[in-house]
This record gives sequence, C-alpha cells and structure tokens, in this order.
Amino acid sequence: MARPVTITISHDLGKEEARTRVREGFGKLKNAMTGGVMFKFQEEWTSEDRLSFTAKGLGQNIVGSIDIFPQHIRIEAVLPGMLATIAETVAGKVEREGKLLLEHK
Repeated sequence: MARPVTITISHDLGKEEARTRVREGFGKLKNAMTGGVMFKFQEEWTSEDRLSFTAKGLGQNIVGSIDIFPQHIRIEAVLPGMLATIAETVAGKVEREGKLLLEHK
C-alpha cells in the first residue's frame, strides 16, 4: 500500500538560494528517495517555488513535490508499496541529503 511522507527541512539561506540549491542538488535527493532502486524521474517547476516530480520503476510510481519557503523547504512524496515498507529509512535519507544540500558552505 502506498504511503505519504512529508519532510520539512529548515534553512537560513533565503528563498532564492534555497531554490538554487534544490535545482542543482535534486539528483542527490532523488537517489535518497528511491532507496537505491532505479527509477526514471520527470520533474517540472510548476511555479517559481514548487518542483513537482514523478518517478517510475519496477512497476511502481512515486509522486511528489518540493515547496520552497523563506525559512524551510517541504518535501512531500507518496511512496509506492515497495518503498512504503521502508518509508522511515527513505525519509531519513532524504532528510539527511536535504540538510547537507541546504547547509551553509
């Protein structure tokens, strides 16, 4: 059974820098989201501050979005049955990658 997952990651970069980092680093978030399983992603910025994505692989589909806010980003995804069983692990990996992506450098 599919399972929705929401991850909120705080930052102090401002919206523009956070958006830039998400644009440039989405690949790392994709890898964390699929638990190492090969999925083909399609992503589209549906507004200046919202990245919508879908992923397909092994007969499974992931649907989600990333919203950029001035002090945090919110990642929402619906994990298919195969990944839903390890949702906490996947969410933890996505959160770690997201924090690395948004940390001050």
